[in-house]
Amino acid sequence: MRIRALALALAAVSAFAANPKVKFTTTLGAFTVELAPEAAPKTVENFLGYVKSGHYKGTTFHRVISKFMIQGGGMTKDGVEKPTRKPVENEARASKEKGLLNVRGSLAMARTRDPHSATAQFFVNVVDNPFLDSPGQDGWGYCVFGKVVEGMETVDRIKAVKTLPGDRPETPVVITDARIEGAPAPAKKAPGRKRK
Repeated sequence: MRIRALALALAAVSAFAANPKVKFTTTLGAFTVELAPEAAPKTVENFLGYVKSGHYKGTTFHRVISKFMIQGGGMTKDGVEKPTRKPVENEARASKEKGLLNVRGSLAMARTRDPHSATAQFFVNVVDNPFLDSPGQDGWGYCVFGKVVEGMETVDRIKAVKTLPGDRPETPVVITDARIEGAPAPAKKAPGRKRK
């Protein structure tokens, strides 16, 4: 009986440890998010695709509301929206069934009024926002697919920045790197020889 209980406990720990983590480095510090592929598999796959491609490097937290959330991952510091792949299916219902809610520190997908319009942009809830949970105000809600597990103080620094009309930070908060923890750093290209 004890052996079986120990085996189950070890399985739970290893399943938790297997969840991918992504470290974001910003101009105001770093924070790490742990993803939940068992709750929102398509959303996590989509997000990791953008991380692996380097999409987030050089984007900003372009929408910051101190008592709501910080949103980023789509705009450059010049306010230009980066090109994205096709939208991902909204998995907010399944995510909520697995216990993932729009609470402080949770990571969710940003989207337009179309429930299935999420691409690269994401947000971190800085307070509990239950009205965003499925079914939300539109019958769908916003899909939570992870949580901040390290560096919440960085998120709090970002939420406290001075903003302009439209909730845009006065001084851009830039994502300088986004990397899957444990993944090798991208290889640097060898300098090419100059032709004379």
